[in-house]
Amino acid sequence: MHISHSSEDDNLKRLLSFSIVDLLDKCGQFELDKDERAKELVFERTRYAYNDALEYFNDNFLNQINSLGLSIALREGDPDASV
Repeated sequence: MHISHSSEDDNLKRLLSFSIVDLLDKCGQFELDKDERAKELVFERTRYAYNDALEYFNDNFLNQINSLGLSIALREGDPDASV
């Protein structure tokens, strides 16, 4: 999304927060500033939501969602694990 004006800021913030909540629910706890995979998925989901194509996100990113969820589950099971 190449948005060069601030009139969409509130809507984008709302969509970003919805995306974070959705992915936290699907994958488990993550920190956006530390997990690049989670950050990328949040941005991609927001892009799909912004373009009214959210129904395609889960199918198109299923592998990445599963990978993130698995890495979070492994980290939670072993705090010393590096995935």
